[in-house]
Amino acid sequence: MNRLPALLTATGLVLGAMSPARAAEPPPEFGTDWDDPRTAAPTVEKPATASCTVKLVDEKFDDFTPYTSTFTPPADCPGPWNKVVLRMEGKVQGVQYDRLGHLEVGGVTIFKTSTPEPSRDGIAWAVEKDVTAYAPLLSRPQPIWMLIGNVVNETYTGVLDVQVYLTFYQAKGRDKPADTASDVLPLANPRREGSALVGEVTVPANTERLVAEVYATGSGGGCEEFWYFTVPTVVPYSCPADSGPYREVQLEVDGKVAGIAMPFPHVYTGGWSNPFLWYVLPAPRAFDIRPIRYDLTPFVGGLTDGQPHQLAVRVLGVPEGRPGWDLPTHVFVWRDARSKRVTGELTEHRLGAQTNDSTHALVDGWNQLDTRGGHRLRTAGYLWTSHGLVVTTVEQSVSNESMHRWMGEQENPDALTATWSDSSTVTVLDRGLIPTVSRSDKRFTLDGRISVSPENRLTTTISLHDEEDARTTRWPLTLEHRELSDLYTGEAAYTMGVPRAQRNAVGTSTQRYRLTGERGACYDRSISTRNGTVTGDVQHCD
Repeated sequence: MNRLPALLTATGLVLGAMSPARAAEPPPEFGTDWDDPRTAAPTVEKPATASCTVKLVDEKFDDFTPYTSTFTPPADCPGPWNKVVLRMEGKVQGVQYDRLGHLEVGGVTIFKTSTPEPSRDGIAWAVEKDVTAYAPLLSRPQPIWMLIGNVVNETYTGVLDVQVYLTFYQAKGRDKPADTASDVLPLANPRREGSALVGEVTVPANTERLVAEVYATGSGGGCEEFWYFTVPTVVPYSCPADSGPYREVQLEVDGKVAGIAMPFPHVYTGGWSNPFLWYVLPAPRAFDIRPIRYDLTPFVGGLTDGQPHQLAVRVLGVPEGRPGWDLPTHVFVWRDARSKRVTGELTEHRLGAQTNDSTHALVDGWNQLDTRGGHRLRTAGYLWTSHGLVVTTVEQSVSNESMHRWMGEQENPDALTATWSDSSTVTVLDRGLIPTVSRSDKRFTLDGRISVSPENRLTTTISLHDEEDARTTRWPLTLEHRELSDLYTGEAAYTMGVPRAQRNAVGTSTQRYRLTGERGACYDRSISTRNGTVTGDVQHCD
């Protein structure tokens, strides 16, 4: 039996820190209840101005019927707004898998999430997200669509009771109106063509900046949820993929590659065969799935003709016909208010040769697959705007290295060590002045192992690290600098194939979330758990 992928598919955030919990004496093993899910991430910072709250969603998700409604902006807070904050609150009790969901406003995905697995006695959780960037979309009535697909029957009894709110904070005094795009546009006529999502976008004639967002997730319980475990088809393993585990999310404009990115290795709360890892502390990004952003400004000069232009998003490396990737996409548009038409041209497009090499060998009785891959893209273009000539250059570099090791036909143990790097630099030269340079260096690392003993005792050990160093400079000044480190480590074990009461499950986990800025700003918090009980909650910054 090919054990690991079957286990991975069979089991199956509070972004925003809750109040620090007092350490409690943990039980000797997991019982029928545990502490409510939480994360060490900070809550969204909010201004002390007048605010209004609108309920977007109030639904008990128990099947695959989407919730639909209509959003109306709050009359008592007409804007301009300094900030808009989304808050999702959920409750669930009984037995249920982790479920995936997303929320659309006006056809634009503004929030994507997964859910925690409940205890018999029930849990409650909450997620906060800063959605100020979507303010242009929220300034007028819009249709609401939300789905958290769920199965409820005699075995899986957990109904997901969910409410979603938007709170609008007025701009006043030092809390200035938020600096946002002019428009947020969904793709028109979105459709699947093979594994790609294809649609059209018609941008205003006076567009001077264009950024796309793609909420790319491998999900659904099959091999593409655990794409980083796949191996070339010539290697004996239960999750084959033509060219191995390398995945790359590409965005095309009118058939030309306009952006490349590494997908984040999401682990949901039933993942890695072991929900006992995630009952209280989810993996990074599990509750607030962040989008990939692509700066498409070099292409704008060819898009302002009033005609629809094609955008396509595809994941390189996915075998033809294999399901599993969800790719909701939209664009942010910044307009030149003093121009009727912005003109320009794409002047440079250099797409390097993609590398992807997987080598299989037998090493001390282990199957070992070593993978190295990467890609580079450089684009540049100019625009004639009301404030003169603007030249934008975008440089991107992505890479992946992994070592996948497993033993025998049973694939037991099965272990992976992997690193994904994703760097992008956007340089804007406005009217020949000193350029503004925005650089982001992301690094994702995953190191984990699953093993099953002769006594059918499954043990999972894993660490997952989400890092980013983002900096904006205009020489000699640093305008903005942010360093993020979100590290999860955990180990859990339980006996398989027995009733819940006989699983004798135990587990420990720790999350440490650190965020620093250029002016000494510091956030550093860690939470530790044992057997479902929070045992430590420490703020490290003064």
